[in-house]
This record gives sequence, C-alpha cells and structure tokens, in this order.
Amino acid sequence: MIDLYYAPTPNGWKISIMLEELGLPYTVKPVNIRAGEQFGPEFLAISPNNRIPAIVDHEPADGGEAFAAFETGAILIYLAEKTGRFLPADLRGRSTTIQWVMWQMAGLGPMLGQHGHFALYAAEKIPYAIERYRDEAARLYGVLDRQLKKTGAYVAGDYSIADIACFPWTMTHKAQGFTLDDYPSVKRWYAEVRARPQVQAGLAIGKFVKEPFDEESRKIMFGQRAKEVLGRK
Repeated sequence: MIDLYYAPTPNGWKISIMLEELGLPYTVKPVNIRAGEQFGPEFLAISPNNRIPAIVDHEPADGGEAFAAFETGAILIYLAEKTGRFLPADLRGRSTTIQWVMWQMAGLGPMLGQHGHFALYAAEKIPYAIERYRDEAARLYGVLDRQLKKTGAYVAGDYSIADIACFPWTMTHKAQGFTLDDYPSVKRWYAEVRARPQVQAGLAIGKFVKEPFDEESRKIMFGQRAKEVLGRK
C-alpha cells in the first residue's frame, strides 16, 4: 500500500515505527543519504525539501491516484487520519497532540540535531556552538520531563503520534552525552516506549550497510555539496 523512502535516522524511525504500529503494508525504498541519493530528481518529485523520509500512498482514502507526503509531522498526521489511530478525535485532545508534534518538529529534533552536529560531527569543534545547543537541548529535555510528569503516562496523555515523533530523537541521548537519570519522567517514558514490540520492529527496519563516512559524505550530508549535486553551480 505504501512506499517508504527511508534511511535509518531518528526522522526515518518516526515513520517506520508509525507504520509498524498501524500494521499497514509498506515497502522500504532505501535512500543512501551519504551518497546524495536524496538529491536525485525522482526523490525530489516526492520530497521537495530533499530530506528523508517521504511516503507514497498507493491507496489514499479518497480513492484517487497515488499520494505523496513529506515532512515527518505531516506524514504522521496523514497516517493517523487515514487510519483513525494515534490522534484523538476530540478538539482538545487532537490539538494537544498536534501541539506536541509541532514542538518536536520545531524544537526537540532541530536542536538535538544541531547539538549532535557541532559536538559529534563537525570537523571544527566550536565551543560556543556546542554550549549553545547543549544548553537548549537540556532545556528541551526539561520541558519534556515536566510534561511527562504532568500526564503520568505519555506525552499528550494516551500513546499517540506525539510519542512516535519524540521518541526516536531521545534515542540519541547517550551519544550526545545526556543521562536520563537527570530526567526521571523521560526515563520512565523512554523505557515504556522502547519496550513496545512495534517500536522495536520499526527500529529494526532498514539497518543498511553504511557507506564510509569520508570527507565527500560529510560534504553531501551537511550541505556543502548540495548546490553541486542539485546541478546549481
């Protein structure tokens, strides 16, 4: 039913987990982001922002032709609405869930991504950048911890696309030098979500053999070669 254009990253895991949770049939279409396949014209037609993941639904609810979706928050909402699952139907529950999905999209993911880049991947270690993004990442972990303490369960109350959006990024906590002992409610939630069989299945999808992370791969992944790859000199 669904083609999943995918690489095994926190953003990719969001959608593989969602599809496993829903039990929808899907086909993985690997995208080698280290080799620059995300800049190819076929993928660009599906994902205008040249970022994984993206999906093509060959059986959309309106019965029309295949429908493509990109951006993980939008994909999660699309799949939730398609199936009637993991997104409350009532006004308050729906809005609260979407608010936390947007929080992840605008805050948790980008800030952890920037911290990871400057702390782990950047060729030049810039103390100001590392400190700035580490402080913001720590603040966001604190926001998540307070919310989970408030609900006593999942991010927006019941298990939802808000949890599916947030969880994959918290999987980077050890690599980024954070301990969940500092965030007891996140630690409790993390263990509960991590134990879900569907989450484990989603994380196991597409553990592809990785290309060597050489200087050319670094330039492609971190944007220096984007213009050249796209043919705009």
